[in-house]
Amino acid sequence: MNLKGKSAIVTGGGRGLGKAVALILAKEGVNIGITGRNEENLKATVEELKGLGVQAAYAIFSMDKEAAVQAGIAALAKDLGGVDILINNAGIGDFGSIEEMSSETWEQVIKTNLFGVYYAAKAVYPFLKEKGAGDIVNVASTAGLKGGPNMSAYAASKAAVVSLSQSMMAEWRKQNIRVITLTPSTIASDMSIQGGLTDGNPETVLQPEDFAEWVRDILKMNRRALIANGSIFSTNP
Repeated sequence: MNLKGKSAIVTGGGRGLGKAVALILAKEGVNIGITGRNEENLKATVEELKGLGVQAAYAIFSMDKEAAVQAGIAALAKDLGGVDILINNAGIGDFGSIEEMSSETWEQVIKTNLFGVYYAAKAVYPFLKEKGAGDIVNVASTAGLKGGPNMSAYAASKAAVVSLSQSMMAEWRKQNIRVITLTPSTIASDMSIQGGLTDGNPETVLQPEDFAEWVRDILKMNRRALIANGSIFSTNP
């Protein structure tokens, strides 16, 4: 399916996985709106996107604030002339043992990673419903399929995203809105490298562009086909 001329919003699109997805979709001719909290990163990425010949805009807001998410999504939809695709990518990764991590940090991971996905999807839904079609890609994690030590907040948030996403799919697929739940394993993103989860070796570890190519290919499938859930791993990390 040709994606040219469609409009996508990528949360957390100023760097890492979000930026990689934004760039690869722009190369397909998709107009891009990105969100985040670092204006310098967002500005630089928007200029890079515009250099690929598409419309691009950014909005600054925190994913855990519903009113700000709604306002930012509405502003981007206006700038882009609508929305066809939401890449629900933004998230944070704080890691530590249950007894050592503060309750405040634990709660913030849940608020950002779970509520952020909920707020963004709910804000985009009216635009997709109006068009009679659309795609929502919710980025969870293999940590949401099986928790591990020192990741209780992150794993719990991503497990909740998986269940939330499945409920979205059940409710919205009859409106020709595809809701896709992706559970990538460790990727050499800024968060993973800074968190000590990987050394980021490009010879053995998944790179952001691998994830971006996967997302692009899923979105290009004929609309009669819905990949409800998918995982991606490094072959031999």
